[in-house]
Amino acid sequence: MKKLLLLLLLLAVGPVYGQTTSIPVPSEQAPAKQWFQSIAVRGYVQARYNRLLETNPDLTCEQCDKSWGRNGGFSLRRVRVVFFGQIHERVYFYIQPDFASTLSGSSTLNAGLLRDAYLDVGLDKANRFRVRLGQSKIPFGFENMQSSQNRLPLDRNDALNSAFSNERDLGAFVYWAPIGVRKLFSRLVKDGLKGSGDYGMVGVGAFNGQTANRPELNNQRHVVARVTYPVEVGQHIIEPGLQAYSGEYVVNRDQLSSGVKHRPNLRYPDQRVAATFVLYPQPFGVQAEYNLGRGPEFNPRTDSIETRRLHGGYVMFNYRLHYGQQQFYPFLRAQYYDGGKKHERDARSYTVREAELGVEWQPFPAFELVTMYTLSSRRFEDFQRPDNRQRGGLLRLQAQVNF
Repeated sequence: MKKLLLLLLLLAVGPVYGQTTSIPVPSEQAPAKQWFQSIAVRGYVQARYNRLLETNPDLTCEQCDKSWGRNGGFSLRRVRVVFFGQIHERVYFYIQPDFASTLSGSSTLNAGLLRDAYLDVGLDKANRFRVRLGQSKIPFGFENMQSSQNRLPLDRNDALNSAFSNERDLGAFVYWAPIGVRKLFSRLVKDGLKGSGDYGMVGVGAFNGQTANRPELNNQRHVVARVTYPVEVGQHIIEPGLQAYSGEYVVNRDQLSSGVKHRPNLRYPDQRVAATFVLYPQPFGVQAEYNLGRGPEFNPRTDSIETRRLHGGYVMFNYRLHYGQQQFYPFLRAQYYDGGKKHERDARSYTVREAELGVEWQPFPAFELVTMYTLSSRRFEDFQRPDNRQRGGLLRLQAQVNF
């Protein structure tokens, strides 16, 4: 008994005199996170009707919305499902199909078509430098990169959107931005300020040049560069930017009318430079862009596709209004474009003057309703329609569900 008490006493006072005891303690380490646990899913659906108060059924816009004009009706403009995730501290992936596409040369609606499929590889632990590989948006134009889920007008402006059909192509891009700026890019979207997303403060890259879901038709690559700088000035946030690209575009033979004149190899210079200024709506906002350059365009005087100058842009004024949990975004956009659209028949020639007045209503985050009146004057001419000028107005509606 005495020996037992002595042993307990030594154990109790041992640490005081520098003695240590080795008592194993079971450790429970959290299991490593599996890659599939980092994958998330989101998306949105847009349903439209464009025929209210329509004054001219021959007024259309092929690259904007194919349900404009004669024989148009209710339509699904976009049905997007996005799969994305940071599956490693330096690897991010993004895949987005659209299930409301119309395939070229087909009358079938609501076909599935790939929009985005890319991965970002961080070159440093904080991912300030990233390499993006795959099919993604080209870093040219704020509104081009801004998701249609966030944009206020129902369609992108003709002037900058004429650069790339569906805004995307296959390529490789390098993006850089400090951590603080990357957080600001994210906040501009999450806080409902209609940001464009994170395409870096500086972005450079090379891409095929024939646009998304189309094969490359020459051995030349397009190159692009963009610089933008979002900065907080008092209670406001502004973002000026500059961007440019250069390459050689090959006009698709499937888009040629019989009899139209063109270069034997169908290759044309394709070059643009653009400037951007954004004042985010807090509560008043301004968004403006302008681009100029040269590219293929149909000339009705010579019945030929020629390399011609192009220029145009837009300015939009908007306002953000809170009413309880609801949000209202009234907006007014005016745009002008004079140039070709290389993706359309015979590199169709355009002169566009258009004004749009509308409001987006968000009663809750999962639902949005846009009502917009468009007043438009469009000249769009090709070999089959060498003298085609249309004017008119229409009231357009869009319901959007976010998930």
